[in-house]
Amino acid sequence: MMLHVPGVLTKQQVAQCRQAMEKGEWVDGNVTSGAQSALAKKNMQLVEGSAIAVQLGELVMDGLECNPLFISAALPQKIFPPLFNRYSGGQYFNNHVDNAIRAYSGADFRIRTDLSATLFLAEPDEYDGGELIVEDTYGEHRAKLPAGDLILYPSTSLHRVTEVTRGSRVASFLWLQSMVRDEGERTILFQLDTNIQTLVAEKGNADPTVIQLTAIYHNLIRRWADA
Repeated sequence: MMLHVPGVLTKQQVAQCRQAMEKGEWVDGNVTSGAQSALAKKNMQLVEGSAIAVQLGELVMDGLECNPLFISAALPQKIFPPLFNRYSGGQYFNNHVDNAIRAYSGADFRIRTDLSATLFLAEPDEYDGGELIVEDTYGEHRAKLPAGDLILYPSTSLHRVTEVTRGSRVASFLWLQSMVRDEGERTILFQLDTNIQTLVAEKGNADPTVIQLTAIYHNLIRRWADA
């Protein structure tokens, strides 16, 4: 499942990120690449673990933690600290699959990458190219979202970023380990939760059908989740 999550950051928060990033140190994006990705990737990255990257990462995490759509779809158990990249002047990232395991440099922290996410920090009209293209059994899916919006997709997917021919594509990117490893189970839970919320809006929390469906949802979480 590929999901557009709007409004993770406000426009004011996006502007705050962009101003801070202008003062940061940028390095070759291959500092976080695996062997396959290093052959396909040309971009720049804000130095991982720098004071600015940590500060902006906390801002992104705050936005994710209070976004109910993201929580419902991802059911996050662990989130890798957000990173930040920039594509400009013909840079791109050809087809690749993200590493299955991510470890944070200098810390005893690692995750299984169930889901990947890109949080756009530049408006679509600021640059040409720079689309995120995700492939699955149903074909190609393209994303070039407003600044502050996030795209969430399975880390098992082949994906790429097209060449940026004008301006700069600036984004945060991250991986997470879900409490529910199986993509099909996560999708069922997300669809069920979405429909429960629709019923709650129509009938209220005390409606018997809402109560029964909520019980089913939590019992499926108990069956499928690793807390």
